[in-house]
Amino acid sequence: MSPVLAGVLQLLALIAALALAYRPLGDHMARVYSSEKHLRVEKWIYRGIGANPNAEMRWTAYLRGVLAFSAVSVLFLYLLQRIQGSLPGSLGFKSIDPDQAFNTAASFVSNTNWQSYYGEQAMGHVVQTAGLAVQNFVSAAVGIAVAVALVRGFARSRTGELGNFWADLVRGVVRILIPISVIGAIVLVACGAIQNFSGIHSVGQFMGGSQQWNGGAVASQEAIKELGTNGGGYFNANSAHPFENPNGFTNLFEIFLILLIPFALTRTFGKMVGSVKQGYAILATMATIWVGFIALMMWTEFAHHGPAFQAAGGAMEGKETRFGIGGSSIFAVSTTLTSTGAVDSFHSSFTGLGGGITMLGMQLGEIAPGGVGSGLYGMLIMAIIAVFIAGLMVGRTPEYLGKKIGSREIKFAACYILITPALVLIFTAAAMALPTPPHSMLNPGAHGFSEVLYAYTSGANNNGSAFAGLGADTQWFNTTIGLAMLLGRFLPMVFVLALAGSLAEQKPIPATAGTLRTNKPLFTGLLVGTVLIVTGLTYFPALALGPLAEGLA
Repeated sequence: MSPVLAGVLQLLALIAALALAYRPLGDHMARVYSSEKHLRVEKWIYRGIGANPNAEMRWTAYLRGVLAFSAVSVLFLYLLQRIQGSLPGSLGFKSIDPDQAFNTAASFVSNTNWQSYYGEQAMGHVVQTAGLAVQNFVSAAVGIAVAVALVRGFARSRTGELGNFWADLVRGVVRILIPISVIGAIVLVACGAIQNFSGIHSVGQFMGGSQQWNGGAVASQEAIKELGTNGGGYFNANSAHPFENPNGFTNLFEIFLILLIPFALTRTFGKMVGSVKQGYAILATMATIWVGFIALMMWTEFAHHGPAFQAAGGAMEGKETRFGIGGSSIFAVSTTLTSTGAVDSFHSSFTGLGGGITMLGMQLGEIAPGGVGSGLYGMLIMAIIAVFIAGLMVGRTPEYLGKKIGSREIKFAACYILITPALVLIFTAAAMALPTPPHSMLNPGAHGFSEVLYAYTSGANNNGSAFAGLGADTQWFNTTIGLAMLLGRFLPMVFVLALAGSLAEQKPIPATAGTLRTNKPLFTGLLVGTVLIVTGLTYFPALALGPLAEGLA
C-alpha cells in the first residue's frame, strides 16, 4: 500500500469514528449542562468547597469564579513544584526553579501545557499526578464551562444569568472527562502504553551501555492529555515516545480523543439553542478548515523533491516510522487546530511550508475544531463577526440566533480577536530585539525567527507545542511565555462572558424574510472566509518573514 493511500485511509477511518460518536456524546453533554439534578458525589464536592450549585450567576460573578479558581490553581501547582524535593515519590528530582515553576503552573492551568523541561528528568510522581494530571481535568472543564455560558447567552432572554460556574466545572469533570478518560486509559494500556509508579531503572542498549528510564502513570495522563486538548507529555518526546504512543492504532486513537469533544460540542450547542442545524453549520465550518489543512499538510510533506525525499517516500525527517507521513500529518494538523500541542513528530523538521501550516492553525485561534470549549466559543465569536460583515454588505442590523449584534456586542468580539495577535506579535518583536533569542536559537535566519514566532504563537493561543531548536528554558522565555499563556487564556474569557451576559439580557427577535439564514451552506462559506481573512491575514507579514520565506527559498 502506498504511503499516500495509507494516510487517506487513516483520515477516512478517523472521520467515521468521529461521526459515530458525534450525536450520542453531543446529546449527553447537552443533558449534563441542562439538568437540574446533582449526583451524590457532586453534592459532596459542593459541600467541600462551600458552593451553592443552584445559585444563578451573572457574567461578572461567573467570571470571578473562573479567575478565582484559576488563580488558586496556579498558586497550588507552583508551590507543589517548589517543594517537590521534599515530597515522597520525587524520584530524587530537585525542586523546580522559580521561573520554570511559574511557567509550568501558568501552562497547565491555562490548558496550554507548554513544557520547557524534560518531563522524565524533572517531575516526580506526585507532581505529575496530583499536580499536572489534575490540572489537565479542571482546566479543560473550565473551557467547556465558559463555552456553555456563552451558549446560554444565546439561548436565554431578558435575564443576565448564565448558570453556575461551580456546577458547570464539577459536572464537566465528573460526568464527561473522567468517564471517557478511564475508557481511554484502558484502551491505551491494552495497546502497550505503561501505567505504573516504578522508580528509575537502567535499560540495556543494543550497542552496549545502558540508559536510565523511569515509569509513571502514563496511560491515564495520556488519555486526559488528549481528551482535554491539554498536550503535556509525561516524557520529553511526548506522543512520539513508545511508552505514550506505542503503535499506529494508538496514534489514530489519540487523534480521535483530541477531536472528540470539540466536534461534539457543536451538537451540544445546537441542542441547547433549540436548532441542531445551527450546530451543523458550525460543525461544517470546523470540518472544512480541518480537512483542508490536512490536505495541504499531506501535499507539502509527500511532495518529495530530491533523491533523499524520493528514497524515503516523502519528508520523513523528524517523523516516526511507526506512524509515517500520513499519520504524522493528521496528528500535526489536529493538535495545532485544537489547543492540544501534543506531538507525534517534530514540527521543526517539517518542510518550511508544512511548519507554516502548523503555525497558521494556531494563529487562526485554534477553532477548527479548537480546544475543549475554547474552540466552540472562538468559532461563535467568528460567527458574530461574519454576520456583522454580512449586515454591512446589505445595510441591515446584523442578527445571530435571534439576537441583535449591536455596537456593544461587536466591541466585545473585536477585543476578543485582537488579544492573541497583539500578545504574539509584541512578545516576538521584543524577543527578537533583545540579545537573548540569538543565544537560544540553534538555527539562524528565517527558521530561527520561526522558532521564536512559533513559541509565542503556541503560548498565547494556549497550544503548547514547540519548534525544536529553541532553548526556551531561560528566565526571559519562561517569564514572557508564562505571561502570554495566562493573558491569552483569561483575557479572551472576560470578553466572551461579557458578550454572553449582553446577549442573555436581550429580547429575542423573530426571523423575517431579511434575516440571514445562519444554518445554510452559504453562511458556512462566509464563516470559513471570515476566519481565513480576518485572523489569517493578521499574521501574514510575520509568516512571510519566517515559514513562507523558508518554504519558498
